[in-house]
Amino acid sequence: MKISVVIPTYNEEQYIGKCLESLQKQTDPPDEIIVVDNNCTDKTAEIAKRMGARVISEKEQGMIPARNTGLNAAKYDIIARIDADTIVPPDWIERIKYNFENFKIDALSGPFYYYDGLIKFSFPSRIYFKTMKRILKNNEVLSGSNMMLTKKMWEIVKPLVNLEDKKVHEDIDLSINIIKVKGNIGYDGKLIAGISARRIKGNPKSFFIEYPKRVVSTLRTNKKSN
Repeated sequence: MKISVVIPTYNEEQYIGKCLESLQKQTDPPDEIIVVDNNCTDKTAEIAKRMGARVISEKEQGMIPARNTGLNAAKYDIIARIDADTIVPPDWIERIKYNFENFKIDALSGPFYYYDGLIKFSFPSRIYFKTMKRILKNNEVLSGSNMMLTKKMWEIVKPLVNLEDKKVHEDIDLSINIIKVKGNIGYDGKLIAGISARRIKGNPKSFFIEYPKRVVSTLRTNKKSN
């Protein structure tokens, strides 16, 4: 089983080095690391190339276009998608392989914690996963900062995913479309990743008000498309 790691980026020179360093420290290294340069004007692409990542370009601005370009470029059986500020533990790839080898799943996610936030443990994210599982009628949800899916499943759902960044949360939308085609999403409570709390610190209103509103928009958009 081979694993591609995809990292969409837009001006992430402050974070991408530590993210890639955590991937380099894996006990079972990923088979390729793809950094998607989404019109970066800083040193993100330069740092990524220097650290051995494969850098590809996406000119259409937005998380969804950058994510899709990365997932389409991935060569291997399992595609892991993380954010540029994600830091993964040394056994992260091992746990991904364990899950896909031992359970009948098409996608996988795990909890996260804010390594630079006031609360440095994963309990809040676990509440989020439990809440979304109830909303999605006992189906798990994917988190964009720490998620994986098979290349085969991506080929099935990519014609179905929403392409409007401002309308949906791309990870929830992807989850719903996997569920629609009868795919199975797994959840591993030990597959923990660290992420930055910068979005909360930088714009609390956006995180606590706009984020939930877009969750509702994502659910409504997918309900209409049924």
